[in-house]
Amino acid sequence: MIGGLAGSAGRTESPLHDRQLIYRGDPGSVTAQRLLTPKLDVPQVQRTAEAMRTAIASVIEGKTEQIDLAILVLFAGGHLLIEDVPGVGKTMLAKALGRAIDCRVRRIQFTPDLLPSDITGVSVYNQETREFEFKPGGVFANIVVGDEINRASPKTQSALLEAMEERQVSVDGQTHRLRPPFMVVATQNPIEMEGTYPLPEAQRDRFMARIEMGYPTRGAELEMLSAHGAANPLASLQPVTDGATLTRLAAGIGEVHVSQAVKEYIVDIVDATRSSSDLRLGASPRAGLQLLRAVRVRAAVTGRDYVIPDDVQALLASVLSHRVLLTSAARLAGRSGADAVTAAAATVALPRSI
Repeated sequence: MIGGLAGSAGRTESPLHDRQLIYRGDPGSVTAQRLLTPKLDVPQVQRTAEAMRTAIASVIEGKTEQIDLAILVLFAGGHLLIEDVPGVGKTMLAKALGRAIDCRVRRIQFTPDLLPSDITGVSVYNQETREFEFKPGGVFANIVVGDEINRASPKTQSALLEAMEERQVSVDGQTHRLRPPFMVVATQNPIEMEGTYPLPEAQRDRFMARIEMGYPTRGAELEMLSAHGAANPLASLQPVTDGATLTRLAAGIGEVHVSQAVKEYIVDIVDATRSSSDLRLGASPRAGLQLLRAVRVRAAVTGRDYVIPDDVQALLASVLSHRVLLTSAARLAGRSGADAVTAAAATVALPRSI
């Protein structure tokens, strides 16, 4: 079909970059939009996700659920927030995710004296050329690991907002685009809060998902001592894919079918959090959009080109819990955001058909 439009009958369908070169018609036409839309490749998404899972699992033992969620967020084009006590592998997971992809990875250690320009970049005057030159900051990478993000000042934290949402950085009136894939993996320690600056709700809402690492099982900890006691496990981790392949596969996931019934199910759940007696702030409309993107990826990595209610239920707590605020009574009762979201979702009837 594409070959016919190009004037070369019998030619097989080409990859995305070839299609853009072959088609000579109006790029705004319906035909052009159909041809230039990335094609969903469920088997390739599965293979790539499985290869990444295996590679990261060689570094992080016994954390299959957390690894799967990190890969899911990467394919969905979102950002990941990892919260837990020190020493459970938050930074290791973020580094392993970056090492599994052949792309640019940068780590930023957030401290109270870190400046916004350290993240976004700064214009420096070149005496030889007598012009200002832009020196990119740490955010100019494909995967940015923000370690202990709550230790930086709110002004520095907010420097990430534009990059996370718009995929661009504005410095001295100039806008600099960030190359895809782009993902921020931020870690924070919820225990030692003295001298820290809690993330504002506006920035927490920018993270697609939040996970807790938790302590490893006894068997996983024994395996860790045996395998990683004498060497750095990251040193032997080899990339299993590259940024261009990941971007192409992620672009096609938007074709995963979501029925009207499942969309209504997502909207009803988000709405239920807003009327929950345990929550003083429910999920935002952005939360529903992020959940929709996440369930599409989950369907693709499990081998389906359509979403089922199980996908929504599996990701509810991870995608919505960090976006809601508990009431004082719920906190005193020992409930968590995940508990409140799950309880709110339980009041919503499952779709009868998909």
